[in-house]
Amino acid sequence: MGYSYTIKNQYGMHFITCTVHQWVDIFTRTDYIAILLDSIRFCQKRKGLKVYAWVIMSNHIHLIVSSTQDELSDIIRDLKKFTSRQIVQSTEANPKESRKRWLLWLFKKDNGVCFWEEGYHGEEILTQSFFNTKLNYIHMNPVRAGIVDKEEDYVNSSCAEHYGTRMGALELNIDLLPDILDRYKPIR
Repeated sequence: MGYSYTIKNQYGMHFITCTVHQWVDIFTRTDYIAILLDSIRFCQKRKGLKVYAWVIMSNHIHLIVSSTQDELSDIIRDLKKFTSRQIVQSTEANPKESRKRWLLWLFKKDNGVCFWEEGYHGEEILTQSFFNTKLNYIHMNPVRAGIVDKEEDYVNSSCAEHYGTRMGALELNIDLLPDILDRYKPIR
């Protein structure tokens, strides 16, 4: 099936959104957030993933990312596949998961796992203005959701690090931003 948002420039900077199947609020549990963050860190270390901004909401994630090694679409595919299996296994093994039966019913289909919705809504960032728009969108997500009053107070986000008030859970490549964005010219 084709998607209107596909990654054509595999090494360009992209705004990515990944949504949990049926918009299930799975990332309300720190165990599942840790699996996702560890997997992103692995991709940073081993696959050349560069992260410029991120937020983990209860049922989806937004990232601004690029790659210097593996193709970005391959990294996203592998990240989703790995985290799907790991989160489902963690759910199965978690005696304190009150929603275990329902979650496993929802995520396990036809002897497979269906954790993430198909696709990842990748949009290439070609201008500083578009980057700023997506950065603001990512960081304001928890405020719009009514979780926090100030965007920098949300822990599962890169906002505080961008503001210089606190280090985040992921290594950011903020130092690369001017070089990357200078390469791109607006498409007219």
